[in-house]
Amino acid sequence: VQLQAFGGGLVQAGGSLRLSCAASGRTYSNYAMGWFRQAPGKERELIAAIDWSSRSTLYEDSVKGRFTISRDNAKITVYLQMNSLKPEDTAVYYCAATARGVAGTALGYDYWGQGTLVTVSS
Repeated sequence: VQLQAFGGGLVQAGGSLRLSCAASGRTYSNYAMGWFRQAPGKERELIAAIDWSSRSTLYEDSVKGRFTISRDNAKITVYLQMNSLKPEDTAVYYCAATARGVAGTALGYDYWGQGTLVTVSS
């Protein structure tokens, strides 16, 4: 599976962005997908994940109620809608895929896209 993330940019606090991650590969629809972020000097953290059927989602506490992960298997794309953005959301965001089911850490994901930078100004 090859992944390409895009949609990052500069936004003011309180604003919104939607990240997209386009996947290629015949078995994409069987993979769980995750969005991670990494801020300068910090470890990469999972912020949202979704299983192949979209029945199960997982969110990091700080983004619950503000971010929504979704996927369109027909378009082989996973999205991260980010609302009410805060300066502390500033980071490089990565999408990742795994055939092993939704996982809560980076170790559980086998394929990674390049990062897309999100900068939230105060």
